[in-house]
This record gives sequence, structure tokens and C-alpha cells, in this order.
Amino acid sequence: MHPAPAQMSIVKSGLGDSVIMGADVRILTLNGGSSSLKFAVCEAAAGGRLTVGKFDRLGSSAVTFGVEGEQHPAEIARADHKQAVEHLLDWIDQRYGLGTLGAIGHRIVHGGPRYRQSERIDASMMDALRRLADFAPEHLPAEIEMIEACQQRLPNVVQVACFDTAFHRDLPAVSRLLAIPRKFSEADVQRYGFHGLSYTYLLKELGRIAGPQAVNGRVVLAHLGNGASLAAVKGGKSVDTTMGFTPAAGIPMSTRAGDLDPGLVLYLAKREGMDAEGFDRMVNHQSGLLGVSGTSSDVRDLLAREADDSHAAEAIALFCYRIRKTVGAFAAALGGIDTLVFSGGIGENAPVIRERVCEDLGFLGIALDENRNANGAGLISTGAVAVRVIPTNEEAVVVEAVRHILNNRTES
Repeated sequence: MHPAPAQMSIVKSGLGDSVIMGADVRILTLNGGSSSLKFAVCEAAAGGRLTVGKFDRLGSSAVTFGVEGEQHPAEIARADHKQAVEHLLDWIDQRYGLGTLGAIGHRIVHGGPRYRQSERIDASMMDALRRLADFAPEHLPAEIEMIEACQQRLPNVVQVACFDTAFHRDLPAVSRLLAIPRKFSEADVQRYGFHGLSYTYLLKELGRIAGPQAVNGRVVLAHLGNGASLAAVKGGKSVDTTMGFTPAAGIPMSTRAGDLDPGLVLYLAKREGMDAEGFDRMVNHQSGLLGVSGTSSDVRDLLAREADDSHAAEAIALFCYRIRKTVGAFAAALGGIDTLVFSGGIGENAPVIRERVCEDLGFLGIALDENRNANGAGLISTGAVAVRVIPTNEEAVVVEAVRHILNNRTES
């Protein structure tokens, strides 16, 4: 027999903040990628993670479902994001009981011009997200389906949307505008920026580690994973970022091309007969490290092969060069740099990538301690610029936003 629906009660913490109480109340976080779904089951009262897991290769015939701490991921039948959520809810029902879920928090890639902070999902928002689907076709349709799957199974459970674009909501006009006819910017075609939940967490951690002076200084944040971007932050606010109208822009990524000459669209249409969908498929799924190397989208594979594989070496060199060039450009935009932060799966775990990115940046005051970098220390620099490695935690930002909304809802 599963537990009865969890009860939420509110008390005051020592800081005067309302917090959700009740040992059985849990929050589910869902973080969907183009072919993956990360999830976490967290304590509502304390925000601590109870279970973390991931679905990989969604849409293929070899979908895997793994839970951190369990021995091996399990293969499941072909599944899309909606079916993965249904499978997950069945698993949660068996493990904890669905009645223990007090809320569900979703990482939503694109909030368009309207959504500038985390909000409770309602019918109006769902309509707005459907209208925004073309803004992020690689992500939003699947995210909408996941919300709908949760609504069908748990109609009375609060769902909260946490927007990746919200961190960049105050981008200056000079950073936000695209140099295309004004009528498109008036139709909300502009630079939005992404990885906002990660950047929110990194700034908070930077403040905890190095104090408010560091947060309010000139900071470059580098979120380097399968999707990769950088953000320039001054006074705690985003002033520039590499991704643009969609997450396909910026530096090369695992399978995304990043910034390209727009003339390629016409060239490939004429020479290859490539239509818009084919071009989108190429720049999102066949390019980046995979496209340049011809063998792998994984930095670990390419580093292992680079001594004997010139294409692998070129892919790594291009990746590091474009990041290094962006750090320099952002230093110019900020009027200097005080802190550089590496994060994401590559940024946190690949010392050689951090070393190569920082090569030749001594003129900015960036110098690495070889041993500290190799050992993954939190502070890896010896120069005037503090270079830090900070593991990101997007789920923590989602949980905090959900708890805030639940507290306000319960108090009202």
C-alpha cells in the first residue's frame, strides 16, 4: 500500500523564511534535453536530493534508464520524453508512492519575452508555451509533452516552470539585438541566452565561496557540457552570452555547430539540395565535435585519440580556441575580468581542456596552477584573475524555486 497524499505544513525558519515541512513531502524535478531526461526526487522540507537519475537516447531503440547509486542502467523499450515521464512516474510510485509528491519542477529552455522568472504552470502558460514552440523546436515540444503527462497522471499536483532564459532577462539592448530588419526584433526575434539555471547556481555558489564582492565583479561563466555556452556577468547580471535566439548559437558543442556564416544556408540549398529541416538537423545533431572529428561527440574519446587522429585533434583545438577567444571578447565587454568559472561535465572534469582554454590568456591576468588544475581543486589559478571550478546543480535552483512558490501558495 502506498503512502497517503503528503500533507504540507509551514513553519518559520531561523531566518524568518517560510519552509515546507513534512518528512514525506517530495519534489520531482525534470530536466529534458533533446534526447535525454534528467530527474531528481528531493525532500521538500530541506531540498536535499533523495534520488537522481537519467534517461538517455530517447527516441532510439536503445533507451536507457539509470539511477545514481544503482549498479547498471536498464534498457527500456523505445520511448519519447512523454513515455519516459510515464515510466518514471510508475517507478516513483513503486519506490515512494505518488502520493508523496508535493510538486513538480520543470526546467523549461525558452520563456520568450514574457516569462522572466519561475512561475506556477497554468492553462494560460501552457497556451503561451505552445505558441513559443518554434522558438526552441529541439526542446519545447518535448517539455510541453512532459508537463501534459504529469497533469494527466497527477492533476492536483502543483507544477512549476523554471526558465533557462530568465537569467538573461536584463541583457542590454546592444547584446540582445540581432542585426536583422527591425520588424523581426519587434516580433521578439532577439538574443535570449540559455543555461540560466546553471548560471544562477554558479553565481550563488561563487558568493558563498568568495563573497559578494566576487559576484558583483567582472565574471565570465563557462558552462561546458554537451551543450556549451559562456556568459559575461557584471554586478551580478548577465551582460552578454554566447547562445542566441536558440541554444544552437555560440561556441561549437558536442553535436551543435555554434555560430556559422548564414551564407551557408543558400550555398547548401543550391549545392546539396538541403532544405531548412535538413540544415537544422545538420547544425544541431551532426556538427560540433562530432562533425569536425567524424568519429565522436565526446571530449573524452577525442582526447584519447588526438595523438593519432588529426581530425580528433582539430576538433579539440577548435573547441578550446573558440572558448578562449570568447573569454577574451567578454573581458573586453566587461572592461576586464576578475573571475573565470568552469562548470558543466567538461568544465568540471577535463583539466586539459581548462589548461588549453587558458593558454595565452596571461595578458588578462589568467594563469593556472598546474597541480591544482590537474587535481580539480576549487581554485586553480595563480594570477590576478581567480579561475575556479564549481560543479553546477540546476536541480537545486529548480527545487528552491518550487519551494518558494509552494510556500507563497500555502501562506495565501
